Amino acid sequence: MQALALFSIGHRRIGFISGTMDFGCAQERLAGYEAALKDHGITIDPNLVCEGDFLQPQGYHCTQQLLSLATPPTALFVSNDVMAFGAMEAARERGLHIPADLSIIGFDDIPQAAHVHPALTTVRQPLEEMGRSAANLLLKYIAHPLAEVERIELPTELIIRESCQAPRTLISG
Repeated sequence: MQALALFSIGHRRIGFISGTMDFGCAQERLAGYEAALKDHGITIDPNLVCEGDFLQPQGYHCTQQLLSLATPPTALFVSNDVMAFGAMEAARERGLHIPADLSIIGFDDIPQAAHVHPALTTVRQPLEEMGRSAANLLLKYIAHPLAEVERIELPTELIIRESCQAPRTLISG
């Protein structure tokens, strides 16, 4: 979903910072990134992917790594807002302006996402509904320990704020 939003405004070189790949959510977000690239006819460049750990320092470190490439990304798709804050810090430290020089999208829509500068474009998850569904599943499995494992997918929503714009090459000509 995040990468699709970046494609829609003209980005083609999009870096991805995953969470710890031991977690299913990190694997699913990476798969979504890769599927979006394929859907747009873009070859997956493993140099544009950095494994993070869902913490701010690793978002900073991965962004430093991605921005050090000979041809750095014009946008970053970051697996959670906390790592996106680290990405923003790394970009600013290099003298880059967000979103003029680098667009960044996070995931989760934690309250701080609306209050950083620039406000972070992010994907909102229905946290209350997630908690309710988890509690209901737990009660179900307590009552019926042999019940088949159930997967529940809930809708997400892209919250557009100020951290994304078309890449400079599209804006300037």
